[in-house]
Amino acid sequence: MKIAIAAIFLIALSPTNYLFAQSASSLSNTDYGAEFPVSVERRLGDRIARDLYRDPDYLDDPVLADYLQSIWQPLLASARKRNEITPELDTAFAWQLLQGRDRTVNAFALPGGYFGIHLGLIGMVSSRDELASVLAHELSHVTQRHISRMMSRQSEQAPWLVGAMILGALAASKNPSGANAVIVGGQAAAAQSQLNFSRDMEREADRTGFAVATDAGYAPQGFVSMFEKLQQNNRNNDSGNFPYLRSHPLTTERIADMKSRIPEGASTAPTGTLEHAMVSARARLLSNSSVDALRNWYVEAEPGLLAKSTNSQKVASLYGATLAAIKLRDFSRALAYSNSLQTLVASDAPAARQSRYLRAELFMAEGKQDAALSTLGFNAAPKARADLLLWIPLKVATGQADVAADAAQLWLIDNPTDASMWQLLASARASQGRMVAAVRAEAEINIAHFDYAAAVSRLKAAKSLYRSSSQNADHIEASIVDVRLRQVEQLLREQAVER
Repeated sequence: MKIAIAAIFLIALSPTNYLFAQSASSLSNTDYGAEFPVSVERRLGDRIARDLYRDPDYLDDPVLADYLQSIWQPLLASARKRNEITPELDTAFAWQLLQGRDRTVNAFALPGGYFGIHLGLIGMVSSRDELASVLAHELSHVTQRHISRMMSRQSEQAPWLVGAMILGALAASKNPSGANAVIVGGQAAAAQSQLNFSRDMEREADRTGFAVATDAGYAPQGFVSMFEKLQQNNRNNDSGNFPYLRSHPLTTERIADMKSRIPEGASTAPTGTLEHAMVSARARLLSNSSVDALRNWYVEAEPGLLAKSTNSQKVASLYGATLAAIKLRDFSRALAYSNSLQTLVASDAPAARQSRYLRAELFMAEGKQDAALSTLGFNAAPKARADLLLWIPLKVATGQADVAADAAQLWLIDNPTDASMWQLLASARASQGRMVAAVRAEAEINIAHFDYAAAVSRLKAAKSLYRSSSQNADHIEASIVDVRLRQVEQLLREQAVER
């Protein structure tokens, strides 16, 4: 997410130098001003998220998303139990993770409960606990209303102007020579000053995040090892690949504070898992899929290098080499790597599941849908999202669009903003010959991404399609289209007013 995400750093993770050396005053509302109304902050977050969804670096990889959610949901549950997430915030905010294909090591919090994570960070951390420490820290910036307090410092600015200034500052960060064309003079500095977190807020996010993560069952050493890893990279003269260092300046005091909270006698570092090694390899590969980078994975999987590697390193290398071979359409090589990987992870259930996912991807890429279904091993519709996102297109491809559509529709009842699932439903409906329903599902993708103008266009297309159908018209779906069109047109009018 090279463009949109860079802008958002001005809210949560400013990428320019050490801009947190602001006042070291207390975190009281007296110092930081009244908080933004929750509803206003959420709408601002929605607007920014809309730009992230449009960014070519945005992705929704089901395997990575499933792994991130396995870490994220316990953190949310812990924050709710501790009442860090109040009932009001729980209902009003999105609490969504967005993946960015960027290779830089970074994560960030947005207004309204949106959180971004770069694949570069997933590829760098060594364990679930280290990843949980970053997510818990960013979560705490939102639960403690730091973003709201920062935005409220300049209360005379309309929130939508604040959003525009954030996106304008983004253009300046990517093209400094064009800064004046977007933001004039002191406005950029004002927005930046307004939206950077203070050192006190960073400390509060450390401490709150530490409690949330440990209460969720993550090793407290994850915070310390993550801090130490980032500090070491800082000493090694980071050249721009670690924006988290500049936005979250690490001090000896902060690291010592985290160390002091670890119970005496606890181990010094969290332990990585084979599953994490595989997910980390996937993130590194997806963040750089050039042909040369893909071929480099073959080198890592050479027998001589594997013989000198730890078991975790072998698993990561074979996973990456398998996925690289799939993308290069070198299927015989991919199968050989996959066979070796399966042998290594056979006794580790989470890692074996990741191996099955990868093997299913291989067979899907080869056009062997029956083999892919057999590899997944589900007789009925699975419950997990990652399983469904792999299983549904296979059912469509093997002539079972009705089963696929039913499974997608069932999931969407409880998860109506899942754009990837709407995409699969659109494909299934088209295979059924239900074109009005297929086009309506395409509109729902736009709605989930807050692109109401595009959604209106698709809903009108669905309406026209229904009117032109001479037979087998889908009357129920046409009624849904009419209702949704009125709803989205209203949302579009409100969006236009906010500008």
